[in-house]
Amino acid sequence: MRWDAALGVLLVAVFLAGTGTTDGFADAANLSSALNDTVEIALLALPMTLLVVAGQVDLSVASMLGLSSALAGSLWDGGWTFELIIPICLLTGVLGGLLNGWLVTRVGLPSLAVTIGTLALYRGLASVVLGNKAVADFPETYAQWARSTETVPNTFVPYPMALFALLAAAAAVVLHRTSFGRSLFAIGAQEEVAYFAGIRVKRFKLILFAVSGLMAAFAGLVYTLRYGSARADNGLGLELTVVASVLLGGVDFDGGKGTLGGAVAGVLLIGVLNNLLTLKDVSHEIQVIVTGGLLIVSVLTPRVIAVLTDRRHRRLAAS
Repeated sequence: MRWDAALGVLLVAVFLAGTGTTDGFADAANLSSALNDTVEIALLALPMTLLVVAGQVDLSVASMLGLSSALAGSLWDGGWTFELIIPICLLTGVLGGLLNGWLVTRVGLPSLAVTIGTLALYRGLASVVLGNKAVADFPETYAQWARSTETVPNTFVPYPMALFALLAAAAAVVLHRTSFGRSLFAIGAQEEVAYFAGIRVKRFKLILFAVSGLMAAFAGLVYTLRYGSARADNGLGLELTVVASVLLGGVDFDGGKGTLGGAVAGVLLIGVLNNLLTLKDVSHEIQVIVTGGLLIVSVLTPRVIAVLTDRRHRRLAAS
């Protein structure tokens, strides 16, 4: 069984187990709340999947989310209209992503080191922009859209998660059905070979980082409206959950392997597990430990399978 298919089976098993053991878990209101609690992670996981397939990573996404939130709060507090705040925050996200991409593609630094640095940089800028303040009272028209109480008619799916589903479908087509997606797999598998095959490696990477910054800024706006509060520390630590979701979905951290569907299943599995643990009054600290454990398992398991498969092939060849 393929990894992403096995993960889908596990997701169904966890859902059935939660339904049978926890009162209220399968209620429409709880499912809607669980999906809404996952929406920012899901949005960040889409460009992260494309980046990891191409052998890159962006650990600054949660900090860009916080910077976008802080910028939105500061501008709103300064009397700006929200219709102007949205494009400014999104442009900030693109510029932050381009900075990451420029440092990786033009300066030649590894993406892991670059985005650890900008993780601290963007979070620091968020603190400079807004300080320790918390800004609230955003326009009700936008806030309603982001709350879990507002769902697509006749469903328990909140509007932000419905938007994510559309974006995920588009990302899946790009990754698995276009030359752009095939180029990402080629870059992740053998970057030098991809370059000599005529693929514009640096341009592709730059585009990916710009999209990642854009999506992080958008997630920051959603997060701000959903909680009704702009703070510099919004989204703190979310990058761990995003990376764990993508790797749990079977996307190889070394690049060149993975599916968008697997990454989405990884996001939903972590979201369902966190919701189930919350209903069972498990502390947030334990939930973080669970997420860290899943991250280790998702990295270790494919390598163990590869080693065992290689040994099996050698024994068969020897016999």
